[in-house]
Amino acid sequence: MARLQADEIEHYRREGWVIPRWHLPAAQVQAMVQALDELIARNPGVRPEKLVSAHVEGDNGEGVRGSRDFLELARDPEIVDLVSDVIGDDVILWGCHVFCKPAGEGYETPWHQDGHYWPIRPLATCTAWVALEPSTEANGCLRVIPRSHEGRRLHEHLHEDRDDLTLQQRLAEGAFDEAQAVSLELQPGQMSLHDVYMIHGAAANTSGQRRTGVALRYMPATSLFDRSLRPVDGKTGVPVNFAQRPLWLVKGQDRTGRNDFSVGHRAGQTGGAA
Repeated sequence: MARLQADEIEHYRREGWVIPRWHLPAAQVQAMVQALDELIARNPGVRPEKLVSAHVEGDNGEGVRGSRDFLELARDPEIVDLVSDVIGDDVILWGCHVFCKPAGEGYETPWHQDGHYWPIRPLATCTAWVALEPSTEANGCLRVIPRSHEGRRLHEHLHEDRDDLTLQQRLAEGAFDEAQAVSLELQPGQMSLHDVYMIHGAAANTSGQRRTGVALRYMPATSLFDRSLRPVDGKTGVPVNFAQRPLWLVKGQDRTGRNDFSVGHRAGQTGGAA
């Protein structure tokens, strides 16, 4: 089974991100690229950077017709084990966002902190950003500000009413030094893990090569997905519905005893452990 090595865990703790040595097998990547193309084809009215909750099969209530293939990826025990090495042995899957930037016109993702958007208390999440295609500086790879997770605080974000952005909240000036940014270039099957407080973003894709990453969202089961909260209400740039967002317990136990694993699941389905 896949596990992070001690130096990888230390890097994540210190820097707020890490690119594990482990990666998806080539055959699995190829199957997921096919699933991606099918996902895009069944959502002709949705920008491919905004395929939120792609793991919720059928009409997911958030404007996307999702695919079980992405749920199976998110529940992959090897990916879950990598994540558990940094957030603990009790893990809840709560999100999956496909960011597919078309060649020549892929949207920018402004500098932001994920925690600004999410109803998780205490705020804690690890995102596994899985590359299905090459992700390079040329086509708008993920960029991070190392150690910006230190202090565990959220900085002010400003709303941008623009239709050429993946997300519509941008960090206010003065929160960080962009000169410190590190580009996380990935080949298909590689992934990065990053902390919920990490400052990150991605440039527009003006290259001739499509760029796709699948952001798998996991929280420790010591936190609560609080459905009564509506952070950045209506101003995220994507039509999220946290009140009906399904959760899956993919490892261990719900330590809070308060997370609801029935909401958002169809009759006969639950979010029980994988």
